[in-house]
Amino acid sequence: MRLEYFQMVDRIADLNVGERRITVSAQVPQQSSVFEGHFPGYPLMPGVLLIETMAQTSGWLLIALLNFERMPFLASVKEAKMRDFIKPGEPLTVDAHVVHDGSGFAVTAAKISVDGKLKCNAELTFRHTPFPNADLRGHMEQMARQIGFPGQATS
Repeated sequence: MRLEYFQMVDRIADLNVGERRITVSAQVPQQSSVFEGHFPGYPLMPGVLLIETMAQTSGWLLIALLNFERMPFLASVKEAKMRDFIKPGEPLTVDAHVVHDGSGFAVTAAKISVDGKLKCNAELTFRHTPFPNADLRGHMEQMARQIGFPGQATS
């Protein structure tokens, strides 16, 4: 994870297009300027960044399902539940699956666990559109390679 760059996914652990699900891993950094204010003396991963982590995980799944031809953008967050604190240094397992897809929108259910214990979950809605420009698509392809996205999906 590189919090200051909003790079929340370290590695795709499992991507099953047929079952429309994904699992990723992410390591919360030990040190980050984010923790200086959240909270002094008791650093915690902000809930909004946990939602972003679930959204990025879901986004990689949708990019795979859309054959890397369309870009998902987070449209809404529903039923987000923060169930326990996540501290610096903790390893996250993030799972997401598609609940609904159609008419340019997709809904996913996502959750974050640490050592098998559920820490948070949410239902996320995305709008997907063609990539707005070649630069963004190129950047996303580069990021995909870095996190272990299946190679055939980026060609």
